[in-house]
Amino acid sequence: MSTVNTPSATSGSSATTPVPPRGPGRFGSLGPVGLVLAGGVSVQFGGALAVTLMPRAGALGVVTLRLVAAAVVLLLFCRPRLRGHSRADWGTVIAFGIALGGMNSLFYEAVARIPLGPAVTLEVLGPLALSVVSSRRLVNVVWATLALGGVFLLGGGGFGGLDPAGMGFALGAGVMWAAYIVFSARTGRRFPQADGLALAMAVAALLVLPLGIASSGGRLIVPTTVGLGAAVAVLSSVLPYTLELLALRDLPAATFAILMSLDPALAATAGLLILGQSLSATEAAAIALVIAASIGAVRTQVGSSSKTTVTTLDA
Repeated sequence: MSTVNTPSATSGSSATTPVPPRGPGRFGSLGPVGLVLAGGVSVQFGGALAVTLMPRAGALGVVTLRLVAAAVVLLLFCRPRLRGHSRADWGTVIAFGIALGGMNSLFYEAVARIPLGPAVTLEVLGPLALSVVSSRRLVNVVWATLALGGVFLLGGGGFGGLDPAGMGFALGAGVMWAAYIVFSARTGRRFPQADGLALAMAVAALLVLPLGIASSGGRLIVPTTVGLGAAVAVLSSVLPYTLELLALRDLPAATFAILMSLDPALAATAGLLILGQSLSATEAAAIALVIAASIGAVRTQVGSSSKTTVTTLDA
């Protein structure tokens, strides 16, 4: 399915039915934006919990616990249908699963080698690049540039002295994050509710499971570790990915990518509340820049909500 701005929608093969403009609703276009922000808060607090789990299970072990637990929860809750899907549907959900597994694995390998702040900063470059490339409005380039300045400030204004492998893993996670945005939107349009997400999470878990077993072995079945891994899965995977998938049905990928630049600010807040990490003046300035960029993105989305948004079925 694809979303277009037009006064009519095509359903089936040839029938054309006028579609009235959507009303603003109680919360207007802030509905999908709120879903994205709630997902960001959840994933960052889940990340803080994952930091405490990493010494117990290792980077790949944490990823394995997170993805396997999330897949089990989603499959039991959604009970997705396995029949009735086209080859294109399955191709999309498999690509989504690869993006999920790659994004999580590469990011945790990064934070095992470099500090969390620079890792998040480098990872965010992927969605920011996507927002510039996919945007058709010049103003989105301004918001992306502003957010980019913020995330670089949050990284301390430079990345000298960081482990090259860690930087490479973080940049790779950013590429996979951009792919996640694209395929999450496509999956959300092809599968009902969160069925596509459940299937993609299962794909990601199956891909990562052999690596986790080889890396962590018996540490993965320690009851305390399993319990913490399940909590990380809910906070960092089940809840945020579901909220983001639902949001991407109505929110343009470019706006979503800019909103994702809030993650360094949310991570700093989680670090302050959970880990007792204080903010420097530079970090506060960086957060202000990122928030300003996100507000601009929201205003752009609100301004475009007066146009008619309809959905058409792909062939």
